[in-house]
Amino acid sequence: MLKLLPLLLLILTPPLHAQHPDNALSEGEVEKLRESAPEPAARVLLFSAFLDQRAKEILTLTTGRRHAGREEDIHDQLEQFSSIANDLEDNLEDYAPRHKDLRKSIPKLLAATDRWQTAVKTPPDHDAYNVSRRLALEAITDLREDLTKLLEDQKAYFQLHPPNKENKQDSKPE
Repeated sequence: MLKLLPLLLLILTPPLHAQHPDNALSEGEVEKLRESAPEPAARVLLFSAFLDQRAKEILTLTTGRRHAGREEDIHDQLEQFSSIANDLEDNLEDYAPRHKDLRKSIPKLLAATDRWQTAVKTPPDHDAYNVSRRLALEAITDLREDLTKLLEDQKAYFQLHPPNKENKQDSKPE
């Protein structure tokens, strides 16, 4: 029985906050991403829409009426933003070696990084979210660098390997 006690304690102990699954995305957003999995260009644009929503919320919290807990709400939005940006970056890294054609989506994402950076920089300095803001800005910078390189790589690859009519469905620019 004593040998089972540590196992029972492990099973019955509630998980710590850090062990909770990432909840930056709502269930509806996760479902949309699942549905878009076969279409990489549509999927990355969904990520862009989710990041736009978080950036808009940061701006609304910053410029709207002050309320109790505003700093914590900004912190949470910045954390969600960073998480979604990192997920987008992971998806792009997955698509790159498989030569999924994202040439039409990447310029839209690159343009969005400027909007996102502006939104993330908008809140005034505050200890409650300065670290989260720095991480979000780093995520945007990393994303911009990866997108720029990926666009160059895609242009070079598809110039040497133009999609033919048979596999146009798989590599069709979106």
